[in-house]
Amino acid sequence: MPSPDFFQGALLGNGGLGAVVTTRPDAVLIHFGHNHVWDIRLAENNRESIGTFQEIFEKVQAIGHHYESLQEDPWFRDYLFKMRENYGKPYPSPMPCGSVLFGFDRRHVEVLGHRVDISTGLCEVELLVRNERRIVQIVLEPELDRLWLRSTDLNGEWVPSPFDRMKLIPDPDRSRDIPMPELMPAANQSLSFRQVLPYGENWAEKRRKERDKAFRLSVRLADSVPFGDIVYTAAGNAEGIKDPIKLAHSQEISIEARIRDHDKFMACIQLDEGYADRLSPIVPELPSPNEANYEDAVKKTAQQLADYWRKSGVSLEDPLLERIWYWNLYFLNCSVKAGAQCPGLFANWSYKSIGTAWHGDYHMNYNTQQPFWVTFSSNHIDKHLPYVDMIDHLLPVSKQWAREYYKLRGACFPHSAYPVEMTMMPYPLPTWGWEICETPWSVQSLWWHYLYTMDEQFLRDRAFGPMREAVLFLVDYMNRPEASGDRWGDGKLHIFPTVSPELYGLRPGFDKNADCIVDLALTKFVFQAFLQACEVLKIQEENDHLLSDIRDALLRFPNYPVTESRQGKVFVSVPGEDPEIVYNTPNSLATVFPGEDHGLHSDEETYHLACTTYRNLRTEGGNELVFHNLQAARLGILDLERFKRQIEYCLLPNGTCTDLLLQTGGRYYDTGPFDFMARMGIWFENFALPAVINECLLQSYNGVIRLFCNWPQGKRASFHTLRAVGGFLVSAAFDGERVEWIEVISEAGSRLQIYNPWDGSLIGIREKERQRVSGRLIELETGKGETLRLVREDTYHDAKC
Repeated sequence: MPSPDFFQGALLGNGGLGAVVTTRPDAVLIHFGHNHVWDIRLAENNRESIGTFQEIFEKVQAIGHHYESLQEDPWFRDYLFKMRENYGKPYPSPMPCGSVLFGFDRRHVEVLGHRVDISTGLCEVELLVRNERRIVQIVLEPELDRLWLRSTDLNGEWVPSPFDRMKLIPDPDRSRDIPMPELMPAANQSLSFRQVLPYGENWAEKRRKERDKAFRLSVRLADSVPFGDIVYTAAGNAEGIKDPIKLAHSQEISIEARIRDHDKFMACIQLDEGYADRLSPIVPELPSPNEANYEDAVKKTAQQLADYWRKSGVSLEDPLLERIWYWNLYFLNCSVKAGAQCPGLFANWSYKSIGTAWHGDYHMNYNTQQPFWVTFSSNHIDKHLPYVDMIDHLLPVSKQWAREYYKLRGACFPHSAYPVEMTMMPYPLPTWGWEICETPWSVQSLWWHYLYTMDEQFLRDRAFGPMREAVLFLVDYMNRPEASGDRWGDGKLHIFPTVSPELYGLRPGFDKNADCIVDLALTKFVFQAFLQACEVLKIQEENDHLLSDIRDALLRFPNYPVTESRQGKVFVSVPGEDPEIVYNTPNSLATVFPGEDHGLHSDEETYHLACTTYRNLRTEGGNELVFHNLQAARLGILDLERFKRQIEYCLLPNGTCTDLLLQTGGRYYDTGPFDFMARMGIWFENFALPAVINECLLQSYNGVIRLFCNWPQGKRASFHTLRAVGGFLVSAAFDGERVEWIEVISEAGSRLQIYNPWDGSLIGIREKERQRVSGRLIELETGKGETLRLVREDTYHDAKC
């Protein structure tokens, strides 16, 4: 059946270019987006009104504590208005790259449906043409931003298509207040349009053309498909206009060509993007849509995906979980790749306002980080590199903010940011911009990248610098006079003021604005990581003073906040909090994840405290599908059947999971829509769902491997080459009752630590050696590149007999 809605369409992508293939009863319509193509206008007003942190802190401190909200104070209300002004503009944001339509006469053609083969990347649209089945095959090249189409019969033979028109449509909404698209018919049966993306908010008055960006979308038909008339269309004019000059005052414009009768059908669509002065208005000749070029694109796409799927895999006696694992890693592959710009909230798929909510930007209090959690355990480390590049992009403005606003060393990373050139902090509001956790959270995965690969070159060249800048800021922030001393009466260094993610904001009297658990957990994580990084790189001496400051801070570190609930003692997100509070993000379990301070390795009392916290914790949904369930998996208490029901609740027709609400009583109310985020875009963050499944099969966060610690008895499961801390690639099988075998590839030659999944002894099988080992914790030295197989001793002897 037809799937005309954007969220019903098939998703294709190469990590840069994204395409959504929709089917109408009268056409195949493909929408394009790209990680590199943004409306780059940027408002940076009210710079002189920002002040310094100390000035704002003192003014906020002086506001009467009797207020329910700081915004009751006229000065603070006015200050927030000015600080919000820039973010209130609709730009910067992803820029939809237009659509291509192939139309047909529905009196003779019926759409039967579409499907995507994630093993090859091939999308097929099935049509019924005069009672004969026809297939439109669509494939997107992995490296070049080109999409190919051809029409075949059921045997794959190249045949005529039912298409009688082709239309190129610039996005009708997002190009209203920038230069009009330039529509261009071109030689060799092509249509094209070029869109300039001006630099600067006041581009019409003060143009800096050398900074302008642009993109061009072009489509070319095979030589065997003759063009008819070319017409230009505008909103409200169905018949078309032959003179493009008459379109000058219309906002919704397009260019269309009639397609005459033909023998075979093939088309090539190409997106070009870059600086406007390098993207000539003259349309380059697109490659010829012929069988050789098409087959080459199909071969390259299938080869890239074959290489991708060889990195890791699972086989689960649970069809939904297995499907979720593979489909979300497919979506990840579509939306991010090394060398491409880091995606924002909604990856590389956009159309009209879809994909532009909250600017589609980088939110640094979980949204931006979450999709990259899956890259480590799933053994797709290269997919993390765009995030690393993004941190490099943010580092200059983050250092400037620490220096000029806080008067401190290092870098304070932003709450929200864009992949465009910024000269000031985009979101300088103290209500959310004072979330201190965002600085350690921004650099945390740089350390993970090292731990999971043991790549010292990466640690030295890419990770250490940003980590050091974050640590410098955090040390200085905790040593400020307001964060320690007699007023606290405990001799500790505090994280104050701060703001708990998605909760409370800044409060009168700084109530709920000190020592948030997520700040403490992540700051401790980064402090300890930096100590280890200096040891690995053997640079302790040159960082001696900073290391001394870190050790002192750890000795004087605040305790994690706890309170009594109806279920017993629990962690809370901030001291003095009501344990019945409804969270947005699952803050109170931050010590389990992302903090990694607590988990299955913890002592019995702490583990019980974490489990009780999980069972007591209430979340309103929207930000928990991956996050909260991963925390439960880390504790080994995730209810997989309930997890599956939540996935099904959030599933969209295109196979992705959206963000849906679950609970009122927090920020949401009983009469509000629970699906208000569903049509904002395709949520990039939820592609991390396989990470939850991985944690059920394999955990290694503290350097010790645990197997199947959240997998149910009675169900078979196996996996191959999931990545573990220490640079290990692990494969194992579970027969429904116990682990059958384990295989470990040691990429770095690290010392292997693994919990014995069997009661008795096991045999370690190497290329030239058999080794019997026993005990609860198995520790073995490994060689770089060595493969080690572990089996139960009784199984090994049975096999020998």
